Amino acid sequence: MAETTVHTHAAPATKAESHAQTHQQHPIGLYLVVWLLLFVLSTFSYLVDYVGLQGYLRWSLILIFMVLKAGLIVAIFMHMAWERLALIYAILLPPLLVLVFVALMVSESHYVLFTRLTFFGAAP
Repeated sequence: MAETTVHTHAAPATKAESHAQTHQQHPIGLYLVVWLLLFVLSTFSYLVDYVGLQGYLRWSLILIFMVLKAGLIVAIFMHMAWERLALIYAILLPPLLVLVFVALMVSESHYVLFTRLTFFGAAP
C-alpha cells in the first residue's frame, strides 16, 4: 500500500476571507463574572423561599430574579449583546408582544366578570 501525498501551496487569503475565518473572542473573566452573578441571583431566589416570604412580594421577587437570570443568559451566553439590533428585535419583540396580549386578556377577563356579576347577580 503506497500512500501518496500531494503538497499544494495555497494562495494567500484575501482580506475578506481572513476576516471571515477569524471570530471574536470574549474574555473569560466576563463569563466568570456572569456565572458568579447567576449564582448570586439563584441564591437570592432560594432565600425568598427559605425566609418564608408570602404573597405578592414572594412572586414579585422570584419573577424579578428569573427575568434577570434569563436576561444575563440571553445577553452573554447566547451572544445577543453583540448582535445586530434587527436580530435582537426579531428575538425579543415577539415575547414582549405576547406579554402585552396577555395583559390585555387579563383586563378583558376582569371586564367580563364585572359585567356578569352586574347583570346576572352573585358569583357562581
